[in-house]
Amino acid sequence: MAELFEHFIQSDASPPLITVAMPIYNAGRHLRAAVLSIVKQTIKDWELLIIDDGSTDGSLECIQDIKDPRIRVIRDELNKGLAARLNEAIELARGQFFARMDQDDISYPERFARQVAMLDNDSNLDLVGVRAIAISQEDQVVGIFPYAINHSSICAKPWNGFYLTHPTWMGRIEWFRRHRYATPGPYMCEDLELLLRSFSLSRFGVVPEVLFAYRLRDEFALRKVVKTRWTVVKLQVKYFLPKKQFNYLISAVAAFVIKVALDFFNIFLQKISVPIFLKYRGAVDKAVEVKWRSVLKNVTSGFPNL
Repeated sequence: MAELFEHFIQSDASPPLITVAMPIYNAGRHLRAAVLSIVKQTIKDWELLIIDDGSTDGSLECIQDIKDPRIRVIRDELNKGLAARLNEAIELARGQFFARMDQDDISYPERFARQVAMLDNDSNLDLVGVRAIAISQEDQVVGIFPYAINHSSICAKPWNGFYLTHPTWMGRIEWFRRHRYATPGPYMCEDLELLLRSFSLSRFGVVPEVLFAYRLRDEFALRKVVKTRWTVVKLQVKYFLPKKQFNYLISAVAAFVIKVALDFFNIFLQKISVPIFLKYRGAVDKAVEVKWRSVLKNVTSGFPNL
């Protein structure tokens, strides 16, 4: 079915604790740092499934020298979409836990250890995220994402989204196999659709520590953003209407209008050369900045002898 890269996990190897799913498409120059941030996790018992969704930019060449036997790169030259690739990773996963990872983000070394500890300490938890900073294409901290700790606060406003940054997810593989991703995935909203469908049947949590760097695009593509927001509100109508949650419906539509208005305001800011990351700016203290610089230096310094 798929062509495997030159280094892969042997089928008779012991199952790892964690399976990390990293679907990629034209990953570009940031792929190497993303992969190395997994290689340098303090927990070593993982497998990384890099599933190429028909890339044409040759970005996989930048990681060919990372000959880690825990890494498997899967290519079939097809473009199936993110949701389909994530379901493939769920099917292939051998780990007890399943973790998300995007192609241009960076996981801090302690990320997996903290998430596994939280999941081990509470058997009722299905899915756990971590706090995340926002970084630019040039690795500058531009803000910090809002967060909530427990399930009730994470899901308090489903009409406005969930405080659970999707590439930071780690959960029990049984949960992912029970819910899976909808295919074809809704435009840019695969993870939100899964949360809307599952949050009332699940328990979520967040590690209250910044352990992830989420990369933002420098450009602001208004058409793409508005299309994504429209997809979101359609999903919300789909899940709230049958349950007669009319208060959620009204709030979802209101949030859509307000967010689109802010999107147009961002375009105005862009035209007058004001950074568009304003909505992410907040209390990013010195300690967070210092920690990020240390993590970045560690990730970009290469990789250990394996």
